[in-house]
Amino acid sequence: MKRAKISIIGAGNVGATTAHWCAAAELGDIVLLDIPQTGDMPAGKALDLMEAAPIMKYDTKITGTTDYADTANSDVVVITAGIPRKPGMSRDDLLATNAKIVGSVAEEVAKSSPNAFIIVVSNPLDAMVQRALQVTQFPPQRVMGQAGVLDTARFKAFLAMELNVSVEDVQAMLLGGHGDTMVPLASCASVGGIPVSQLIPPQRLEEIIQRTRDGGAEIVKLLKTGSAYYAPAAATAQMVEAIVRDKKRVVPVAAYCEKEYGVGGYYVGVPVVLGANGVEKILELEMTETERAAFQKSVDAVKELVASMAKRV
Repeated sequence: MKRAKISIIGAGNVGATTAHWCAAAELGDIVLLDIPQTGDMPAGKALDLMEAAPIMKYDTKITGTTDYADTANSDVVVITAGIPRKPGMSRDDLLATNAKIVGSVAEEVAKSSPNAFIIVVSNPLDAMVQRALQVTQFPPQRVMGQAGVLDTARFKAFLAMELNVSVEDVQAMLLGGHGDTMVPLASCASVGGIPVSQLIPPQRLEEIIQRTRDGGAEIVKLLKTGSAYYAPAAATAQMVEAIVRDKKRVVPVAAYCEKEYGVGGYYVGVPVVLGANGVEKILELEMTETERAAFQKSVDAVKELVASMAKRV
């Protein structure tokens, strides 16, 4: 059986940790690429991961490179390239710089791997995945953004911490853009099948929802000199697995919505069926009036972000 080829563009903390998770799960052979700089950082990280293989017992070929030729004919390409968020910096502040970086990466990917599925992780996420679609001109179901899997994981983690229960028994869903306007759906959250509204008082539940919205900023504030990477990388690896193993996972991702939810041609976080054909189906949920209003606010924020990006690239 042919192994999947997974290329990760950007060998910083998120990219290298994504390579780590993917290697440990033996999802395919991995190419870790970054721009040329002093030394050969991607080759060093790839070699380090290869040397861990006998200990962790994974048979995965991992290559570090600065040459897109080594990524040719990838099945999945993960784009983590871009500058990270720093304390006091909003995702929107990253817009101009990262739009140029993601655009140049997408151009290279379109040339070297024209049949690949693309997972964008770079921030501000919803605008960056729109940029990748614009540049590659790939079918929308093959271009998606990693955000909802991470944000939902944070929501689940906070619920499990609050109730002192296993994370395995927590179910949750989250919609909207990746950022301050995301919409964690209390109506879809449950623990062992029990709605969380029966277990957590409304005011406390709202505090947990707000902490989810601020999840990335909370870690930036704690780290002082960087941003989250373990959970973002794990979320990305879960999406890679869903595609290469045709898992048909029902997960929230930044997917291109036209008629769905009345979005009108933008990327926004929605629940999808994710499998060997990429975004195979977008699932439209019934929302409460409050949730619907919050979702529309989030969609409007994404549209503003994309309009601002259009003026800068």
